[in-house]
Amino acid sequence: MNEGKRREATAAGPAATHGGLSGSQIGDGVEHRRGRHGGLPLLRRLAYLATGLAFAQIVFGAIVRITGSGMGCGDHWPTCQGFLFPPLERPDLIVEVTHRYIAATVTLAIIALLVAAYTRRAQRGVGGPGGVLRPAMLATGLVLVAAVFGGITVKLSLNPYVIVTHLAIAMTLLAVLSIAVLRAGGWGFDGTEVASPRTYRAARAGVILAFIVLVMGALTANILGANASCQGFPWCSRIAVTGAPLYIQVTHRVLAFLLFFHMIGVAVTAHRRREASQVRVAAWIALGAIVLQVVVAAGMVEMHLPPAWRSLHQAVGTLVWLSIFTLAALARYSLAEHGAREELVRAAAAAA
Repeated sequence: MNEGKRREATAAGPAATHGGLSGSQIGDGVEHRRGRHGGLPLLRRLAYLATGLAFAQIVFGAIVRITGSGMGCGDHWPTCQGFLFPPLERPDLIVEVTHRYIAATVTLAIIALLVAAYTRRAQRGVGGPGGVLRPAMLATGLVLVAAVFGGITVKLSLNPYVIVTHLAIAMTLLAVLSIAVLRAGGWGFDGTEVASPRTYRAARAGVILAFIVLVMGALTANILGANASCQGFPWCSRIAVTGAPLYIQVTHRVLAFLLFFHMIGVAVTAHRRREASQVRVAAWIALGAIVLQVVVAAGMVEMHLPPAWRSLHQAVGTLVWLSIFTLAALARYSLAEHGAREELVRAAAAAA
């Protein structure tokens, strides 16, 4: 009788011997996770485009602040001096309206990503929990919230706490777009290598610390007196302003150096443990961005760079945030891909 069952199983093919999971199905499941992004070039390009524009928008926001152009359109929003396309007569108006045009372009790019993802939601890697559609939907909501906060910022005459909230939303939007890029097969992710849980936890801690550093940096830039309260680098060789402004900048500096040393540990550990190649590269890029940020910060304090050049500090800080978040996302998704493959193997072994 056992011989008869074996003959029936053989006749039914490998699926019968693995409880309905054939060798080809297992391979398809793994291949689904390794190569599901190959058919998403349009979504990948749109995600990259939206991410690049969002990055540019954040950096140009710093130029608006540094040049004092935040009220270049008066308290008018969404129009500028009552016009959608105002006469470009003053430098502050030109800077502010350019910032708004970039914001509009970011919104259009994200909507294009959402529409493209929605129309392809039935495709593998688009709809569902791990697809591109969900971050595209979240990014659409965030960009609209960011636009509203931009209007509130103007209406409240550049209230510093509203500005900081506006920047935090923009940074969150950039992170969500990074996830969209990753799910569309960007950032070099193919799901074939695995990161350790330890590296993921360390990268996640870096994300939290980096976000706090960004918020404290925004407070330092926007709270009256905080930017000039601590003279000298890396220590305060001269204190120009005391009280809350000084505490804000000192906290920003201390946390920034903690992030610097933390990311040294993450990069070195990932290299020594021979983590997934994408994770190692992302870790070294993040560390390199932090080193560059320290150099730029030192130049700002010691060399008194002109205002336009100080926007480089915001640009590199944004790069630090994006690189650390992408590192954590790569580690997280490599673990998820590895777990899915192990689940398929366990299911096949249990049914054998």
